[in-house]
Amino acid sequence: MPEQSTAYDGLLPTWVAVADSRVDLNVPLFPEEEERTSSMVVSRRADFVTVRACARRALGRLGVPLVPLVPGEAGEPSWPDGIVGSMSHCRGLRAAAVAFAHDADAIGIDAEPNEPLPAGVIDVVASPAERRRLRALPGGTISWDRLLFSAKESVYKAWYPRERSWLGFEDADVALGDGVLTAEIHGETGTRFTLTGCWGVNDGILVTAVVVPAGKWPAGT
Repeated sequence: MPEQSTAYDGLLPTWVAVADSRVDLNVPLFPEEEERTSSMVVSRRADFVTVRACARRALGRLGVPLVPLVPGEAGEPSWPDGIVGSMSHCRGLRAAAVAFAHDADAIGIDAEPNEPLPAGVIDVVASPAERRRLRALPGGTISWDRLLFSAKESVYKAWYPRERSWLGFEDADVALGDGVLTAEIHGETGTRFTLTGCWGVNDGILVTAVVVPAGKWPAGT
């Protein structure tokens, strides 16, 4: 059976398995997962369940047996041994992308509605230099401020499971190009890293992705 198309088509290497959904999905949860939903409001639980349904579908494409996908200490998803991956959910799209660790060092994906950020948010998430670059980008149908926010989310999702250190919005200087993004990261120890990724827009949803092939995680300078 051919794989279903996703909002990330053309953005991820072929060895990354991805699944997404624009509607709520309902799958049985493992007890460990169910325990995490006990205090969630209905909408948050729907995100939690649906994104795990996507993750299980993606893992199934790799032939990986189902296991509980319990959030870690920073809210990051836990994955089976030998797997790296990322989850994302926003209004209108939930998604998961996974790969074998022998193929990828890190994966980060994010999705956001293609609409401007609420007033004042860009001043929190973007540096003066980033805001200047945003103003220089061409007008049109892309909400560049929201895209920058999404790009930083993808960078963090790739970063944290690998480095296990906090990364604030101010710690990653992100530049957006034609379908591409580049992040200059200032780590906690003063080291500098560069991560690259890509972005697209699909039916009103901005999607961003950072994938680092195995053995290519950048050495800090």
